[in-house]
Amino acid sequence: MKKHANGSGRLPDRQLKSVSYAKWGYFFIIPFFVVYICFTLVPQFLTIYNSFFENYRDGLNEIGPNYVGLDNYETLFTADSSGTIRILKYTSNTMVMWFIGALPQFVIAMLLAIFFTSARLNIKGQGFFKTVIYMPNLIMAAAFSMLFFTLFSRVGPIQALLVEKGWIDASFDFFSHRITVRGMIAMMNFLMWFGNTTIVLMAGIMGIDQSLFESATLDGANAWQVFFRVTLPLLMPIFVYCLITAMIGGIQMFDVPQVLTKGNGAPNETTRTLVMYLNGYLANKNYGMAGAISVIIFIVTGALGGVVYRMLSAQYKDSSRQRRQRKGDVI
Repeated sequence: MKKHANGSGRLPDRQLKSVSYAKWGYFFIIPFFVVYICFTLVPQFLTIYNSFFENYRDGLNEIGPNYVGLDNYETLFTADSSGTIRILKYTSNTMVMWFIGALPQFVIAMLLAIFFTSARLNIKGQGFFKTVIYMPNLIMAAAFSMLFFTLFSRVGPIQALLVEKGWIDASFDFFSHRITVRGMIAMMNFLMWFGNTTIVLMAGIMGIDQSLFESATLDGANAWQVFFRVTLPLLMPIFVYCLITAMIGGIQMFDVPQVLTKGNGAPNETTRTLVMYLNGYLANKNYGMAGAISVIIFIVTGALGGVVYRMLSAQYKDSSRQRRQRKGDVI
């Protein structure tokens, strides 16, 4: 075997060539970017482009596409004959129904996550409970809506039970009162999504170092203090993620009210959402107005998501800075 300058059979260090696998990471993420550009990014730009055009059908005649500038946006924010700006009304409907369902969703999900991850309680069979609470998320929203429509209809079991108890009379109709219809929509959204939120929050809590909880307990902190001083600050990034994704889903709420109210947003369009309003223009092939509504939904979603992120992330950053300062003082 031929000797090299260093007297051994090995190549000098400067001649060793390392194999870089970094390029393979870029190679494997190429399909994602191709799909994203073709099916998400390009349609987004086309939607913005179409929102500046007049393009609809009038009977058998197709009008446009004609460039109209911001006329579609101006039309959306113009009051109708009754003095109602419809897009503002439907935005309010969407946010109210989302908030009514999201508030108990996060409260109960947080309580369940703390309950199942408590080292002191040491709950057995967590896998079973995770499966059970996640199962409603697997049911299609349309099927869920049909189930509630059947249960609360004039001939459904809920109506018959309440009439038998004397709590309501036979003339009561759940679908003719705004509070009951909105309550049903909020309840369905809560039942479908609280399990998913619970599992995500559980994963976040389980990622926190358990020694922090033990140290807080040894220092005399009660359960409330441990939650607000240890659990919640460290869980804030996960909580912000859950809140923003839930809000995005709430703004895009469509299938539950669409099926439950047969697409008319009864009663008196108080349950019609932004996406239902959008689909009304798509059904009439008015792509210009539909594009304008889509852009507004995008702006509203981005603005609300940014506000929530800034507010909650600021608290997380402040608490992290205080912990680093306290640690520096101890050192």
